[in-house]
Amino acid sequence: MVERAVLAAGTTGYFHSYSVVGLLAVLGVLFVAVAFGAGRLLRPVVPTPEKLLTYECGVDPVGEGWAHTQVRYYVYAFLYVIFAVDSIFLFPWATVFAAPGYGAATLVEMFIFLGFLAVGLLYAYKKGVLEWT
Repeated sequence: MVERAVLAAGTTGYFHSYSVVGLLAVLGVLFVAVAFGAGRLLRPVVPTPEKLLTYECGVDPVGEGWAHTQVRYYVYAFLYVIFAVDSIFLFPWATVFAAPGYGAATLVEMFIFLGFLAVGLLYAYKKGVLEWT
């Protein structure tokens, strides 16, 4: 009997934590729904041909909406992501490297990681990806 009472008290606190999170989620969704509903009711609706045009950088659209995009811009984006991940990895590594007993292992791991990045950068350089033409 005592075990059931303890178990019931433990699960009540456990589910109470989730009910608080659920209540906050419901309140958040209601807040957003009320804000969007109020905006829709209060805004003026006066459509004109100028307002219905596609707007981009202040230039009136000319021609079709389809355009060719050069792939090299995506390659630059991928290279940026690689080096951003590298910088994100360096900060926790520096804190672990300072901890006693982890110095040699983390140093080897970091040089392996930097080696992979160097090989990727060398590959991109050999392929001519880094040249702006």
